[in-house]
Amino acid sequence: MRLPDGLVAVVKRECPTCVLVEPVLRELGAEVWCQDDAGWFDHDDTELELSYRLGIETVPTLIRVEDGEETARVVGWSREQWEDLTKVECLGADLPEHRPGCGSLSVDPFRIDALEARFGGSGLGSHRVELADLEDEHEAIFDRGWTDGLPVVPPTPERVLRMLRGTTRAPDEVVAVVPPDLVECTVEKVAVNAVMAGCLPEHLPVVLAALEAACTEEFALHGLLATTYFSGPMIVVNGPVARRIGMNSGVNALGQGNRANATIGRALQLVVRNVGGGRPGQIDRATLGNPGKLTFCFAEREEGSPFAPLAADRGVPGNAVTLFAGSGVQPVVDQLSRTPESLARSFAACLRVNGHPKLPLSFDAVLVVSPEHGRVFREAGWDRARLVAELEALLLLDADELLRGAGGITEGVPEALAGRQLPKFRSGGLLVVHAGGDAGLFSAVVGGWVSGPTGSSPVTREVRA
Repeated sequence: MRLPDGLVAVVKRECPTCVLVEPVLRELGAEVWCQDDAGWFDHDDTELELSYRLGIETVPTLIRVEDGEETARVVGWSREQWEDLTKVECLGADLPEHRPGCGSLSVDPFRIDALEARFGGSGLGSHRVELADLEDEHEAIFDRGWTDGLPVVPPTPERVLRMLRGTTRAPDEVVAVVPPDLVECTVEKVAVNAVMAGCLPEHLPVVLAALEAACTEEFALHGLLATTYFSGPMIVVNGPVARRIGMNSGVNALGQGNRANATIGRALQLVVRNVGGGRPGQIDRATLGNPGKLTFCFAEREEGSPFAPLAADRGVPGNAVTLFAGSGVQPVVDQLSRTPESLARSFAACLRVNGHPKLPLSFDAVLVVSPEHGRVFREAGWDRARLVAELEALLLLDADELLRGAGGITEGVPEALAGRQLPKFRSGGLLVVHAGGDAGLFSAVVGGWVSGPTGSSPVTREVRA
């Protein structure tokens, strides 16, 4: 927008200082643009385009223009500064020497995203879909297959720009190649889906880290999608970021009611659906699935835990996410054990049925230890390594009890394994997490998918700003 040579001013009528200097502006014959009253002066800036393009932060702002370029500006009212800029003496002789201005409407936090989207050359590269005037935006998104079955937040340019402010990473940076269609996914594309999921900007770095983890070879997201098994990505968050963004690690940590937990997990699933093409009934072939495939994300309760943070034990201290191919939640009830030995035996008995009690070395698992159960281990001085070691010893199973046909159950291991002892879990296949409310002697087992190289392995990644 090219300005005419001379004096240009930007004002708003609700600003007392702008009202104060009105006679001076009229005396100077300045070209005055008003932000909030199109009839006050000759030039209407109620759309705020001029203010945005000129970077007006305070009104009144007086600008001198020469050869189409700004050469000087004054903010607020100062007789000395205005006289210096205009080269006119005795301006506003009956006015105070100076008065501060007011905030420009163009820097109003509620307007800035819309202004950037309209006038700022936002640089967003995503395809824009124009809806008809009478088309319901929510139904249009359903019709285009962009949702997970629940309504989503329409990803307008303003909302996407606001979401991108949650990270320092460039919008066009490729975060991952997303299965099953192996599509390059940029930070901007993640932001679009994070908007739809209902995330806040401060959630975006966690979503980005989760996507990076999900798209690693060892997590095997393509296989996880294509399997007829129940599993989907489960996200465990560690570090100060969880508290900063308000994640739930306590009461109902694995359930509903927390925005960060719900939307971060949902955003990952929407990226897989909308960018990678992983849609139920197409590539996603789960026989039954599980409710966690809508969203499954929680923070580890690090305060009062008998264990070091999960991510730290996996070599990534601080802010981090751990992804696990979770198949659903199995309750563990033990309201009587008061020694770690007894409680470990309860846990082992429940873990033995993971997937099937006659199938060893088949499925990983996450044991979610509640605070009341965790206190038993903390008071006894058991850390995560001690508990896992005890569980592994208790879950060394006699193959003869697992053979096909044993116990009248056809499922089981081949006859060739008779006489051996077989571990229920592969090395590293049992994770232990601390979460939940203070009351309740209940823990949980989250089963996994096929473990190891033939399936999915847990993956931990740092959360970067």
